[in-house]
Amino acid sequence: MFDLKYGKLLYLLILCYLSLVPFNSSFCADIIFINGNIITVDKNFSIVEAIAIFGNKIEKVGSNSELLKLSNSKTKIIDLKGKTVLPGLVDSHTHPIYAGESELFEEIPNVQTLQELLFYIKEEVKKKNDGEWIIHPKFFATRLNEMRAPNLKELDEVSPNNPVFLNGSYGGSINSYAMKISGINKSTDHKGIQKDDVIGEPTGVLNKSAFKLVKLGGARSNKLIFNERLDALENILKKYNMVGFTSITDGQLSPINVKIYQTLLSQGRLSVRVFVNIRAPRFESKEQFAKELKKLGYFTGFGDSMLRIGALKIGLDGGILTGTAYMREPWGERAKEVYGIGGTNYRGILNYDEEQLEQIVTIASDIGWKMTAHITGGGGVDMMLDAYDKVNRKNKITDKRFSIIHGNFFTPKAIVKCKELGVIADCQYGWFYKDSDAMKYILGDERIKTFMPLNSMVKAGVIVSGGSDHMVKFDSYSAINPYNPFLGMYSLITRKNEKGNVINSSEAISREDAIKIYTINNAYGSLEEDIKGSLEKGKLADLIVISDDLLTCSEESIKDIKVVMTMLDGKIVFDKL
Repeated sequence: MFDLKYGKLLYLLILCYLSLVPFNSSFCADIIFINGNIITVDKNFSIVEAIAIFGNKIEKVGSNSELLKLSNSKTKIIDLKGKTVLPGLVDSHTHPIYAGESELFEEIPNVQTLQELLFYIKEEVKKKNDGEWIIHPKFFATRLNEMRAPNLKELDEVSPNNPVFLNGSYGGSINSYAMKISGINKSTDHKGIQKDDVIGEPTGVLNKSAFKLVKLGGARSNKLIFNERLDALENILKKYNMVGFTSITDGQLSPINVKIYQTLLSQGRLSVRVFVNIRAPRFESKEQFAKELKKLGYFTGFGDSMLRIGALKIGLDGGILTGTAYMREPWGERAKEVYGIGGTNYRGILNYDEEQLEQIVTIASDIGWKMTAHITGGGGVDMMLDAYDKVNRKNKITDKRFSIIHGNFFTPKAIVKCKELGVIADCQYGWFYKDSDAMKYILGDERIKTFMPLNSMVKAGVIVSGGSDHMVKFDSYSAINPYNPFLGMYSLITRKNEKGNVINSSEAISREDAIKIYTINNAYGSLEEDIKGSLEKGKLADLIVISDDLLTCSEESIKDIKVVMTMLDGKIVFDKL
């Protein structure tokens, strides 16, 4: 039996011993930021003045006096001197492998006028031998002031002895020399070749489906060895750090190309967290599709906080910049004028029918995939939402974070269905900045009201995420699809485009909601809102310091905000503070 007197004596001896031993806390923060304007993006959108980092996690946020108690002589104290801190930004859709290699050998011209384009081709002719290809890897006619592609005669005049290919991803143009060496002529029977309405001759305008006919075998190839590809990827990811990104979603990779990220990670050279969308296998039958998908041996969520398998992605339609997006109504006469394609009933292209979509979504969901799709037209949005709805009736998907990439055109009915199904709208705001004038001209005043109606979507409770679809060029502003997040936020907040025009001002969103899109919303989209997307105790220490207060600076200065420090996993990966 325990002796009470003995117990009291032992207690007194322990107290005496502890009183003689100097207090030395075993815990201290590694880094403490003080005197800041720290926008936490927590549920209350709290703003605090200090944040403490221990290892790769946030230990505490609060006041200077509170957090300085967590310091000792080993703690690094960083005085922010009033600068604003945000959670590390997330780009929900980019293509860094392609982008990182895009300008290694020569700069890609960002032409603004038809004259600039034709001058570029003329200069390329001077550099090349007869018969050598002249290729612009990302050309969109809607981005020219004239809002049209060069016609066949214009291309032939500037390049009579060199094949020309203007690649617009989902459509493009070639000249007569390119048609000649590719064997494309009046008798070539392919739905992707546009032909003159009167005489039936090819116009040089192609849909993506016809790209395989273009014989680029003689085109100069700048092949990179694997280590060079690693260097190119590492460099573009460092550029992402410079504009505030600590996480990205790679928009689409084949399973074999995930290796490049795995290698970079194993070498300690991966400076952003990556959620990798995987390109879906071809669809021939539901049995074949299921077999190929299971053969991958993984599904959404495999990996760790640095590199994780993302969604399974299909491509449902084409693109708004080439007139191949699948619309709710026919594109109309102005599409023919701008794109050189179309007709009375032309609505765009589709790669799957309704039955195939339902089968794909069912199989992917059953295996454990988050499902997503490249969709750029409103008709495609409605088709995909219908497929999601049918699958949801059999097996709930509302908690699986299924999404629509791009989407662009959302009616009130589509917005309601997104909310009901928990579907994330993953939009690209550089397209609004660059292309809203063209869309308004082509589609008219009524249909343009459905173009990225973000305020309506936010108010309805739809989770809106955001990315760039960055593919080519290194600079964050002049990239064909600009990836600067503050430019994206500027367009969301002001509804101003590149030409300074305001499109549908009622659909502007608040600065707070714009910040959420690039932080906690994008983290939610990758099923990681519990570890990143806000600055809260226990979350990963991903944060940025910026040059201006995004909540109070003038609207026009939002797009010019610079990042002065980027921290990933508790380590500073970019520093100009």
